[in-house]
Amino acid sequence: MSRFVVRENRRVPRVLIVAENASEQFGGEAILPLHIFRGLRRIGIESWLVVHDRTRKELESRLTVELDRVHFIDDTVVQNLLHRVGQLLPETMRNFTTEFLIRLITQWKARRLVRRLVTKHRITVVHQPIPVSPREPSLMYDVGAPVIMGPLNGGMNYPPAFRGWETSFVRGLKKLSRFASGAIHHLMPGKLRAAIVLVANERTRNALPSGLRGEVLTLIENGVDLSIWQPSERMRAVPDPLRVIFLGRLIACKAVDLLLEAFREVVARTPATLWIAGDGPIRKSLEAKARALDLDGAVQFLGWLSQEEGASQLRRADVLVLPSLRECGGAVVLEAMATKLPVVVANWGGPADYVDDSCGILVAPDSERSFVTGLTEALVLLATSPDLCREMGLSGRERVVSDFDWQMKIARLLDIYERLSRSDPDGSLTSLVERRS
Repeated sequence: MSRFVVRENRRVPRVLIVAENASEQFGGEAILPLHIFRGLRRIGIESWLVVHDRTRKELESRLTVELDRVHFIDDTVVQNLLHRVGQLLPETMRNFTTEFLIRLITQWKARRLVRRLVTKHRITVVHQPIPVSPREPSLMYDVGAPVIMGPLNGGMNYPPAFRGWETSFVRGLKKLSRFASGAIHHLMPGKLRAAIVLVANERTRNALPSGLRGEVLTLIENGVDLSIWQPSERMRAVPDPLRVIFLGRLIACKAVDLLLEAFREVVARTPATLWIAGDGPIRKSLEAKARALDLDGAVQFLGWLSQEEGASQLRRADVLVLPSLRECGGAVVLEAMATKLPVVVANWGGPADYVDDSCGILVAPDSERSFVTGLTEALVLLATSPDLCREMGLSGRERVVSDFDWQMKIARLLDIYERLSRSDPDGSLTSLVERRS
């Protein structure tokens, strides 16, 4: 059983985490600051959190004991006006214009607050874990303590066969933003001046702006809270229907529409049920497509689920499928592996970093038709091979426990924090807790 033990002659860091969002409900990268803050407090590390007021209600329910350590930033009149204007724009244009300006104002307010808190709480390290995009500029510099950025994860494009999923306008806008990012980072030099920049992979390292002063270290951003994502004990046997689950935000790049096409072929060949857990802007169109494919009885849309509800639903399933074609990370893949589920994923991006043949099936995104066929064949194979499912599930669980336990990631972060802690305000030379097995 894992435990933490004290090592001598190490300085105790005092950590301030700053992030626009710290939320389970928002999904994606927003949960990372929450994991880090709770992980540090769980083992008694002095830490505080600066976050936007939009997450107040959720954090008040989740951090009742620690709420006095959370500082909220509210919106200005200008931000509210920008938000209203942004609703009139296409989503991609909005991301690069009004929402960027809104985030910039939030960072400016956060920086002012952070500088005060560094003095008040004798902070030794400031950590800005999100946004994870390596090209997003940061105003978190000259705050009175060393700054850590990341783990960053990005530099992603669609697979070559799917580049047409982005309009030429969007591709042009991205090229323009990447071209301008160098100048923007010099105007907002948080990343350039950070003491340490953490990256999840080599792809992200290659996407970093030039001119970084600090050290670049590798640390995968995603992890699993093993107290929540417990292994499933479900023992399926043929001819029991295969229970397939997708869990994620319903947006175009997740390719759930292609999964539905594949699943029509699956149910024609073997009994199976597909649960689609999550919400998003294309949910109604996906529901309409499921009806058009005559999948009403085989596909259920479950809506958004909390982590606890998601973990419970995974334990009832037989396989997770994530057909996403532009996934930098893919925490849900690790969570499914932790519950001993085999996984079916696109052989592209973050999921391909986590999965090999021992714990899942990687489907090459060579074309829409071949990708749909690959998803179909993978699910039919698992439907007819319960022993293979169990073997993959066991292997996946072992990999997560070995490499992706959040406790282990917190211990790694503490090692990094220590290196930057300039002094020990309490005069104690006993500090860091280290994960032992």
